[in-house]
Amino acid sequence: MSGVGIARIRNVAIVAHGGAGKTTLTEAMLFDAGAISRLGKVEDGTTVTDFDEDEIKRKMSVSSAFAFCEWKGCKLNLIDTPGASIFLTDTRNCMRVVDGAVVVVSSVSGVKVQTEKVWEYAETEGLARAIIVNKMDREQADFFRTLEDIRKNLCPVATPIQLPIGTQASFMGVVDLLRMKARIYQGEMAGKFSEGEIPPDLRPKAEELQSALMEVIADSDDRLLEKYLESGTLSYDELKTGLQRAVIMGKLVPVLCSSALKNIGVQLLLDLLTEVFPSPIDREASMGIDPRNGEPLVRESREDAPLSALVCKTLVDPYAGKMTLFRVYSGTLSSDSIVYNSTKGCKERIGQAVLLLGKHQIPVSAIGAGDLGAVVKLKETGTGDTLCDERSPIRLEPARIPSPIIEYAIAPKTRGDDEKMSLGLHRLQEEDPSLQVRRDPQTKEIILAGMGKAHLEMAVERLKRKFGLEVQMHTLRVPYKETIHGRTEVQGRHKKQTGGHGQYGDCWIRLESLPRGEGYEFVNQVVGGVIPKQYIPAVERGIMEAMEEGSLVGYPVVDVKVTLYDGSYHAVDSSEMAFRVAGSLAFKKGVLQAHPTLLEPIMTVEVMVPDECMGDVIGDLNSRRGHVMGVEAKGKGQTIKAHVPMAEVLEYATQLKAITGDRGDYTVEFSHYDEVPQHLMERVVAELKKAKGE
Repeated sequence: MSGVGIARIRNVAIVAHGGAGKTTLTEAMLFDAGAISRLGKVEDGTTVTDFDEDEIKRKMSVSSAFAFCEWKGCKLNLIDTPGASIFLTDTRNCMRVVDGAVVVVSSVSGVKVQTEKVWEYAETEGLARAIIVNKMDREQADFFRTLEDIRKNLCPVATPIQLPIGTQASFMGVVDLLRMKARIYQGEMAGKFSEGEIPPDLRPKAEELQSALMEVIADSDDRLLEKYLESGTLSYDELKTGLQRAVIMGKLVPVLCSSALKNIGVQLLLDLLTEVFPSPIDREASMGIDPRNGEPLVRESREDAPLSALVCKTLVDPYAGKMTLFRVYSGTLSSDSIVYNSTKGCKERIGQAVLLLGKHQIPVSAIGAGDLGAVVKLKETGTGDTLCDERSPIRLEPARIPSPIIEYAIAPKTRGDDEKMSLGLHRLQEEDPSLQVRRDPQTKEIILAGMGKAHLEMAVERLKRKFGLEVQMHTLRVPYKETIHGRTEVQGRHKKQTGGHGQYGDCWIRLESLPRGEGYEFVNQVVGGVIPKQYIPAVERGIMEAMEEGSLVGYPVVDVKVTLYDGSYHAVDSSEMAFRVAGSLAFKKGVLQAHPTLLEPIMTVEVMVPDECMGDVIGDLNSRRGHVMGVEAKGKGQTIKAHVPMAEVLEYATQLKAITGDRGDYTVEFSHYDEVPQHLMERVVAELKKAKGE
């Protein structure tokens, strides 16, 4: 259906907390629409959208997957997204390029933390939403309890458009409140049903819910409200038209029910998406900027407009190469064409454009405005980039990539594999922009940062599976620094006689502490030529070399003033090398005499938590030697800002998850250096010396 009109396209993300049944629901939708001929199962690793080896192994989605189907003359582009918190960056990127979201909520466990997060993403993007209460066949399933949970934690205007027939093991169908008809399913997972009258025991509840539905729909449209007040009812066509308007405006969120596993109620969801959800032309025109001058630009979703497409995902295969997934917002992206990457400022050759059904690629000649697709082997383009017409360039706003919350040091198990590891990490970053890699200039460690320890462990597994590279992951070293408290004067004397010319250098230096953050200052007060001018830079070089590895534990020395004021030389044996060694010896000796102490990095930590968790989180921060600087109400919770030593937050993500039930988020960035408290100094120094010895 690559040539379908824009008005008949529906771009929809299937989102939820992990385990709610997104992938199974997507599979049932594809099956009922005839896109696939058999129903796969997550447990068997046979679903269309969970095709990655990690997903099959873990029986969970770890990466968003594209699929499409046809239903009643419409093309449905479906994106099955991950629900685990460590993979929500991928979910966020893909929600940027859709027009609606189906939020799946388990009828057993209700609204969970990540459900709230993906709901917030949908609100940010202004997406039309529907909620489907899934797993109605499970033990302890309860539709109305889940509805109250939804209204309390997600959306007060969540309104049922269906009523379940039976519950738990006896769940057999649904009442369609728009048409006031019952669908009873035959129970063999083929999606076959018989339609008839509503069971007598459910009719009073169905009439009550339909009346409430009519009121909400009427309230969203003045014309319908007038009709409803006059006659006390609305026709099916009026209800459907009013529902579409209310959903697009965000005044109503329809609630459906299903058992995706048993394929009950799925066709009514397909009906809703085609009849009620917006097409690309029902949304506001795309906003961007002109990369040439920064001026704002608007692009309407038309095929005759200049090309603009936003890349939402990148897949990297060591054999097949890189696949770039995108949405075309305007114009047409054609196979065998040249496009302009306005983000990177370069041209890209488009080879074969394809539509995706999970891992299967369907070649097409072009992908038009409003549609989703992919191309392979683009050289420079990455996630978040804009592809456009070079004659009418535009840069679209990508989704925001959150800052990593946890870091580990990694190193290849085999010596000499550093370059191979660098290449593998670069490929992983192309696929997952929430991973960050950097080299610590002080500790010389390669740091891998991500959204959780499990996220980094999976990245390490992928390095091994995709690139044959084994790496070790360990807690990173804290980049301590050393400084002094006192003032001292010391001599550095290097004298060595070796047969021919000897080596002689002699200097006196004064060490004094500087205010925190001042760094280093060198003062030359030598008079009378006791040290020739040509050797003074050598003394300073020796001092600076000694500063790189302090005398206390071997960390760099900072915030110190060094004054060179006296010395002596030998007309024959003195040299730059001798005075460099003399300067180094003097500095190392002087640090030990000037009351050395250890400085630790202090981080600014901002923790976003629900109100009820605030006290526990503040208590935990205090126990980590944190200094809480303030608390600010933000959204549905509180944001706590604190200064905390880096050593105390290396694995804070795990603890915060435990305290808040995975409902807390935090950001961390370097603030300043401060002294390690005296009562901890001896223990920390002993541990660091032991670690260096090992």
